[in-house]
Amino acid sequence: MLLAIDAGNTNITLGLFRAQELIAQWRLLTDRERSAAEYEADVRGLFERAGIDCSAVEGIAIASVVPHLDQALRQIAASFSVEPLFVDHTTDTGLKLLYNPPSDLGADRIVDAVAAMNKYGAPCIVVDFGTATTFNAISKNGEFLGGAISPGLFTCADALFARAAKLPRVEFVRPSTAIASSTVEAIQSGLYFGYAGLVDGVIEQMLEGMGSVSRIVATGGLAPLIAKASQYIDAIDETLTLDGLRIVYERQS
Repeated sequence: MLLAIDAGNTNITLGLFRAQELIAQWRLLTDRERSAAEYEADVRGLFERAGIDCSAVEGIAIASVVPHLDQALRQIAASFSVEPLFVDHTTDTGLKLLYNPPSDLGADRIVDAVAAMNKYGAPCIVVDFGTATTFNAISKNGEFLGGAISPGLFTCADALFARAAKLPRVEFVRPSTAIASSTVEAIQSGLYFGYAGLVDGVIEQMLEGMGSVSRIVATGGLAPLIAKASQYIDAIDETLTLDGLRIVYERQS
């Protein structure tokens, strides 16, 4: 079995594959104060509670955008007696990186692009909703053309609440109307429709440079909610990054 690990700034997502089937998925909070030993105990606890034998893991593929976590991830892999594959710009992914410099390109963006190209065809666009929202363009020839990066929705919301003392923190939901009659609903309206407008605005500009695409795919925790307000997103794939890690790992064998 393959353990795929997507280590992001807010969450660490883990997926366990038997061949091409995702048989288990977990999420841990990213906490830079936790030790490698604590992370290792967390992961082993996930396996134990799921009744899965850790010795069944034969490979580990990792996409990390948090260098501080890399040592802990290596220790986790060592506890499984497996040499991990850390995906980066030097990994053979089948994707040509037209990015300057390629070393600046996050591993999550690389594996997202690989998965989208393999699952949906190319050219395509991937929008990944995380701590930052990334927009990634893949050409019909399997080239990572580039894209855009914007603050994630919760990152925007945190900045608003931190700087506006009288505004309350609100639950992030789709409001019933854009014209709100209360402060809570007004914040929800601004966040939801404002962010949907940002997403569609970036996609529209990218499409002007690319022309038609096979799919515009959304992934990440907020993908199902935001995609409903988008005029352009036509596929939601919540396991895209994990699938990309699996595809890249299989390519190495």
